[in-house]
Amino acid sequence: MKNPLIILNPAAHGDKAGRLAERLRDLSGGAEVRLSASAGDAERIAAEAIRNDEGFSSIIAAGGDGTINEVVNGIFSAGNPGIPLGILPVGTMNVFAVELGIPLNSPEKAWEVIRRGEIRQLDLPVCTTKEGARCFVQLAGVGLDAEVVRRTSRESKKALGPLSYLLSLAQVAGQKPPQITMESSDGTVRNGSFVLLGNGRFYGGPFKMFRHGSPNDGLLDVLVFQSQSPWDLLRYMHAILMGHHGELADVEYFQTSSLSLRSEEPVPYELDGEMAGYLPMSLTLDPATLPVFAPPSD
Repeated sequence: MKNPLIILNPAAHGDKAGRLAERLRDLSGGAEVRLSASAGDAERIAAEAIRNDEGFSSIIAAGGDGTINEVVNGIFSAGNPGIPLGILPVGTMNVFAVELGIPLNSPEKAWEVIRRGEIRQLDLPVCTTKEGARCFVQLAGVGLDAEVVRRTSRESKKALGPLSYLLSLAQVAGQKPPQITMESSDGTVRNGSFVLLGNGRFYGGPFKMFRHGSPNDGLLDVLVFQSQSPWDLLRYMHAILMGHHGELADVEYFQTSSLSLRSEEPVPYELDGEMAGYLPMSLTLDPATLPVFAPPSD
């Protein structure tokens, strides 16, 4: 592996962060490790490394899905989408790593994937609003789950992990849902209470939310839910656990190459588990745009 840059978002800070950084330096044979300390740091570090032409052959995101999202957005904002991305899943949520088959809980095994140098060219979803454009790599949500993300603090995520999201969900469940209107690439107009979007099979953990999802099929996967009462949410979660959610009468699953979403209300959306903004927005897909070190697909 020639001259990679590792961008680390440590779950812990202080001495523990320093020890993790040193472990990654040893593991990578002395690669440069730069630590992010707050939201936006990983994106800034990646963008500056590219704009300053520092000669890094690849950029490795060491953290969770939020860190990967920031690094990818930094790479693309700096105008160098061809630089390979590596993943060391040491964060709270690592859905993208699960999707690609990158080993969890072992930086050594994850680094071996990078060291082998096999690259998959993945699709990259791009979300555009009046504020500008941002990418996501694995998942996005509009309405309910974005509101849950908005209410879940970083401190809560670090202390409680995935349980923190369930506590926030309990606060949101039962509130009157918004009316979200969306139009897909074929011109079909749909309405729903909340929407989940994927660039692969998995969403929020080890659940195969999108039956036909793939990160390199040129299509976005969309699930539209019509209800948001506590009873309906329990019914949805049970169906998701059983893998039958696509068969529910008030849930629609479809694929599209683009999607626009709007609402008369201030509806939030999240990208890769991080609050990103409010509707309206449009989604497009750049096929085979993101080079990632990953095992071959099945």
